[in-house]
Amino acid sequence: MESTIWQEIEALHQMFVKLGIGDAVDYEKYHLYSLITHSTAIEGSTLTEIETQLLFDEGITAGGKPLVYHLMNEDLKNAYEWARQEAKQKTPVTPSLLQTLNAKLMRTTGSLYNVLNGSFDSSKGEYRLCGVTAGAGGKSYMNYKKVPSKVAELCSHLQERLDAATTFREKYELSFNAHLNLVTIHPWIDGNGRTSRLLMNYIQFLYDIFPTKVFKEDREGYIVSLRQSQDEDNNHPFLVFMAEQAKKSLSLEIDRFHASRDRGFSFLF
Repeated sequence: MESTIWQEIEALHQMFVKLGIGDAVDYEKYHLYSLITHSTAIEGSTLTEIETQLLFDEGITAGGKPLVYHLMNEDLKNAYEWARQEAKQKTPVTPSLLQTLNAKLMRTTGSLYNVLNGSFDSSKGEYRLCGVTAGAGGKSYMNYKKVPSKVAELCSHLQERLDAATTFREKYELSFNAHLNLVTIHPWIDGNGRTSRLLMNYIQFLYDIFPTKVFKEDREGYIVSLRQSQDEDNNHPFLVFMAEQAKKSLSLEIDRFHASRDRGFSFLF
C-alpha cells in the first residue's frame, strides 16, 4: 500500500516536470502564495488564495477580515522568500536558521513576554521560557529547559541525513519527519506550526523537489495524524497523511494545468 502511493507520487512528479508546469511564468511565485495561504489558514486565517494574491500583488486588503490575518500572510511571505534564497545557497539547517524563520513569520504579530523564568520576545524567534499546551486542557509540550538542546539535536540529525537521503521517498519523508519533530519540540510560544511547515518546504527546496502543501480543508486530518504520532511516539500516522497531501498537491497542479490549457483555445462560430 505505502510503496504504491510512493510510486504514484513519483510518477506524478515526473509528469509535473515533463509538462514543464514549474517553468511557467510566475508559477513559483503563485505556488508560494498558495503554500502561504493554506499554512496560515491552518492557524485560523480566513483569507482565500485570491485575497492573498491581491494583498501581495496589489496591496489590497480583504474587506471585513481581521488585520492580523493580513499581517500573518505578509510575514509568512517574507519568511518563505528568505527561505527560498537561503535554500539556493544550500544554507545548513541550524538552530539559528530556524530561529530566523520563526522571527520572520512572527515579525509583526509577536510580542514581548514577561514570565516567571525571565523575558523573551516572540517577534525575534526567541525560544519560550514557559510551558505550553495544545489548546485549553490539552497535552503539555516538553519543558522549556530542554528546548535548546533538542532543537540543536534535531538540526544535527537533519544535516547528517540530508546527504544520506538519496531516493525520492527518503527525501520527502526526511522533510515530513523534520516537520513532525519540530512541532513536537514546540520551541516557541507561537508560530510552531507555520515554522514546521516552512522547515518541511525548506528541505524540499534544498532537494529541488515539489514543495508539499497541507491543505486547509484537511486541517482535522492533519491535527489527528500529528497527535496520533505524538501520543504513540510513532511517525507512521503522520508520514501516511503527508504522503496523501503530497499526492494531492501534485495531482491538483497537473489537473489545473490541463484545465487551463484546454481553455486556452476554442473555435468561435
